[in-house]
Amino acid sequence: MRSRALQLLRPLRASAPSSQIPSFTRAASTSTTAAAKPKPATQWKPKARTTTTAAAAPSSKPLPVTDTSTNPVDPQAAISSGPDVSEIDPSLSAAIPTPSFAASLGASNPSAPGAGDKINWASSFHGLSTIPFPPETAAVLMKPLDPRDVEIKPDGIIYLPEIKYRRILNQAFGPGGWGLAPRGELVIAEKLVTREYALVVHGRFVSEARGECGYFSEETIPTAGEGCKSNALMRCCKDLGIASELWDPRYIREFKKTHAHEVWVEHVVNKKRRQVWKLKDADVAYPYKEVKSSPARA
Repeated sequence: MRSRALQLLRPLRASAPSSQIPSFTRAASTSTTAAAKPKPATQWKPKARTTTTAAAAPSSKPLPVTDTSTNPVDPQAAISSGPDVSEIDPSLSAAIPTPSFAASLGASNPSAPGAGDKINWASSFHGLSTIPFPPETAAVLMKPLDPRDVEIKPDGIIYLPEIKYRRILNQAFGPGGWGLAPRGELVIAEKLVTREYALVVHGRFVSEARGECGYFSEETIPTAGEGCKSNALMRCCKDLGIASELWDPRYIREFKKTHAHEVWVEHVVNKKRRQVWKLKDADVAYPYKEVKSSPARA
């Protein structure tokens, strides 16, 4: 039986084609290749091309921005400007003068010393007597004094308060259109400080004066320095015609005769009496009080 079974198997082996075995191997290799296909480089290349195209796209957009050197972007341009003075108060806008004469100064003499450069106002006289102020400015500066603005000291000296000088300058040249420039250091003498100042209006030298003020102790020297500046401002304004009446002896006599008088006062603490000048419509300031007669003589 066994030999017969072997005989039946031999013809089957002989008749089986030799290509059947390799066909199984090819199928296996094909299946192996198909299984390895998810990791080929061909599937990564499209991603690289897509990434390259996406990265190259922005490079073509910055073309308008390359012009920033010739057309810089101003961050302040995005900030909206506030309302003009004329929109808020037309009367105030009309009262503030425009520095037209300062513009004409630069236009008339562009090659003047210091034009366009930094000016050292400690020594410069730039713009002195270059061009006169316009008539409307001169009218403000030389306007006659109102007697109600004038004050008198106990010793009989009449004066205009410093704030009145500043108001006249602001009305004539505009706030910020003028300033005092120191021409030297503060000189400290015995019980007196002095310093020289220049009045500068719209970038031109106008006047120069030395201010002085007394002091009582070293602690009061800074305060005396401010008083020195105020005194220099008053003297500089004399060249502009501001309160020029205060330097006229005739006006001084007429003012004291009309608006002031001399009275006797008594100190409320030590009871000492003295004569002082005061305005007719003003009261005697503390620590004095007005009395009707002079002190009794022994």
